Amino acid sequence: MDSDVRDGPGTVPMRVIVLAAVAAVTYSTFVLENVLSPKLDFFNGYVSELSASDQPYHLVYSAGDLVTGLLSILVAAETLRRLTRRPLATAGWTFLGLFGVCAIGDASFPLDCAPSLETWCALRERSEHVSFSHEFHSVTSSAVIVCGVAALLLLSLAARRYGWWPALARWGWLLALAESVSALGTLVAMYLGQWLGVVQRVQISILCLGLLVISWALYADRRDAARASRAAAAAKEGAYP
Repeated sequence: MDSDVRDGPGTVPMRVIVLAAVAAVTYSTFVLENVLSPKLDFFNGYVSELSASDQPYHLVYSAGDLVTGLLSILVAAETLRRLTRRPLATAGWTFLGLFGVCAIGDASFPLDCAPSLETWCALRERSEHVSFSHEFHSVTSSAVIVCGVAALLLLSLAARRYGWWPALARWGWLLALAESVSALGTLVAMYLGQWLGVVQRVQISILCLGLLVISWALYADRRDAARASRAAAAAKEGAYP
């Protein structure tokens, strides 16, 4: 860990910690597919196909992305407002906010249909007879991954450099690395035409874990600050019997 350690980053209200944890849960709506969307191929179907406009329960999956995006923006805004400003930390929270913006983009620009499930949809996609929303979805989905990796990596670097957030210092960079490897795995799966669905689900699961680690890191700081405050108060009372 770098020796450039200053004062702590400060703490955020408990509601911000809860919002980060809830964002992790709402981003994992794909786990409902076995119940709501059993026809989609788990191994080869895009996760984004669950929220395609013509699919049943597509609003459930889109709502999950939308809520995750809104909550991530709120968490980023509160941390930027309340915590100590340092370059790496500021960049990390900013990318978390951008991750939220891109997640909202995923919800706002769904696919028209499910190419892996419907042959006519795959043919329309190949002939470029799909809507702007369908085409732009690949942009927002890619941006979600990039911003998620950047947020985890930068927050991990900030934690290690400034001596903050032990959970992020330990796990943030590993999650960012795993997400980057799975992104490369997506390209390989697309080339091979197999296992794309599995790799994508791993990608999303890693981002969910990242949000949980962020929530835990913020909670641990709040808990430790409360303990230090109680210890200081007890010591003060003991000094003045």
